Amino acid sequence: MQSYQELAKTVTINKENRLIHYDDSLMHIGTGRSAFVFRIKSTMKAIKVYFPAFSYIAKEETDIYKKLQNITYYPAVYDSGSNYIVMDYIEGHTLFECLSKGEIITSAHIKQIDDALSLAAARGLNPSDVHLRNIIVTITGEIKLIDVARFRQTKDCRQWDNLKRAYVNFYCKRLFPKKVSAPFLNFIAILYKKRCIPFFRA
Repeated sequence: MQSYQELAKTVTINKENRLIHYDDSLMHIGTGRSAFVFRIKSTMKAIKVYFPAFSYIAKEETDIYKKLQNITYYPAVYDSGSNYIVMDYIEGHTLFECLSKGEIITSAHIKQIDDALSLAAARGLNPSDVHLRNIIVTITGEIKLIDVARFRQTKDCRQWDNLKRAYVNFYCKRLFPKKVSAPFLNFIAILYKKRCIPFFRA
């Protein structure tokens, strides 16, 4: 198998941040705001390759992951370079996918997320930008958090607190639907970013 650095070099991204080419040993599994994510076939590892304009995030996120190593709620990191990180491949569904598929999110999951964020804070980090797409429920029912690049920002981020409020005040109610369509979730996310939901303004 090629080295991780060589694999990262096979990923071609154009000026519009569109994925043009990647090695056959990679499986494209996700696209974020600043990177493409691939599973390295026949392994339990993933490689995250950043868009050219966002390659500087690779070092920041690597440094943060290193601070989180040995906390089971976060993936282990195996290698990194100027524009990539290699970490655990996590099998499971994000909270966004759980909602859209109707898979139950339990109070135990919420507690695990709180524990994960508390442990990160205890290591001098400021967990931020914690949302439905970067929290994964694994196939064994455990929680994993990914995309930690903003865990060192200084501003107070209430995103997770607001999600917990929504969980308690809406999701846990007996008549609240446990399956919510992806388009509706995306619409709510847009309203949230525009601060158009009074419930979340506090």
